[in-house]
Amino acid sequence: MRHLPRRRFLRQPLPLAAALVACAGLGACNTVDRLSNVGAQPALSAIEDPTAQAGYKPVRLPMPDVQPVSYAPNSLWRTGSRAFFKDQRAARIGDLVTVKVNVTDQANISNETKRSRSNTENFGLPNVGGLEKNAAVLAAGVSPDKLLAATSSSSNDGVGSVQRNETVSTNVAAIVTQVLPNGNLVVEGKQEIRINFEVRELVVAGVVRPEDIESDNTIESTKIAQARIAYGGRGQITDVQQPRYGQQIVDILLPF
Repeated sequence: MRHLPRRRFLRQPLPLAAALVACAGLGACNTVDRLSNVGAQPALSAIEDPTAQAGYKPVRLPMPDVQPVSYAPNSLWRTGSRAFFKDQRAARIGDLVTVKVNVTDQANISNETKRSRSNTENFGLPNVGGLEKNAAVLAAGVSPDKLLAATSSSSNDGVGSVQRNETVSTNVAAIVTQVLPNGNLVVEGKQEIRINFEVRELVVAGVVRPEDIESDNTIESTKIAQARIAYGGRGQITDVQQPRYGQQIVDILLPF
């Protein structure tokens, strides 16, 4: 018997061991943070510049040719203005705009697929080298014209359904972080609300047209292009609803 080098067996568990050590280290750090906050309310995040966050990337989209802006001389009214002296809508970097988040998604999908097939093949061999006259075959009561027969059948029945009903209705103030060459505005807003020991977070980001901003400086979330809306929370209730880290690792690693 040929024996493989022992070194080969030692190399294979290294990636798994490294992953387990890394997960254990992260879990330990998180455990220390959670233990230090026992009895305390979840801390709110500090107000920060969205463009200074790690991983922030300016939005780059196909832009049409820039059209020169024309102003009417000696006119008290500016084209596109909704106020007599000044347009109160957000238009520059740092301006605020109120986003009316109205998300109402409802889906009810039901699909069913059935498939059935049945095949029967009979082959007659009246003369097979005298086999049809064999005493054992005749004693078994096998007819010579049915010495070979094949039968197959298959069926498949698949059923699937999706039922979803989500509703989120709230307002959040967003800040203009970028003005694109065609005049569209990139906005991003974050709102945190702490109730007892639970923090609710709402994040809104996307691209809006200045024309879609209402006269009261508000805009519907349905008019935001490339919209990114996230609603979640953190705290004691959310922590209880999540499975333990060990269970999550087991669910990922187990192949069955």
